[in-house]
Amino acid sequence: MPPEPVSPRIDDPMALLLACHDKVRRFSSLLLRLRDHVLQHGADGQARDAAQSILRYFDLAAPLHHADEDADLYPALLALGDAAVTQRILALSAEHEAQEAQWRELSAWLRPLAAGEPRADTPHALIDAFASHQTAHADAEERDVYPAARRLSSELLARIARAMVARRVQPG
Repeated sequence: MPPEPVSPRIDDPMALLLACHDKVRRFSSLLLRLRDHVLQHGADGQARDAAQSILRYFDLAAPLHHADEDADLYPALLALGDAAVTQRILALSAEHEAQEAQWRELSAWLRPLAAGEPRADTPHALIDAFASHQTAHADAEERDVYPAARRLSSELLARIARAMVARRVQPG
């Protein structure tokens, strides 16, 4: 049995963001497997559990990840004044809105499935597009934007990490 993955340090925002991308890829893959499973087995217990897991991740964690980037990381990287990085950030940030719209449409299929009442129509093209887009987006950020974070000061990275943690802490 392979060892359990090690969680990134809470004070390393880039490691946290990369860990989120790993989860994006894992849940996108699970979504594709769920589609195939539902075609063979319907809304059995495994399908309901998988749908609930996918919903939980993309309803809760994914919006926090986008906020981490849009509110904290991207502004810090834009301040570097690198034209190529700026161009990619603007494009990738715009993709966040498209991803959220796709998610709203896809979750309308997943919610009844998670409740054991699947819709008759499985949106194959939407599932494929969503999973593909999620993976391609994460790949592009890691390739074109995240490396620029090496040019940020340790103080700024610590501030970004604190903002990310604060976004996830429940009040009270």
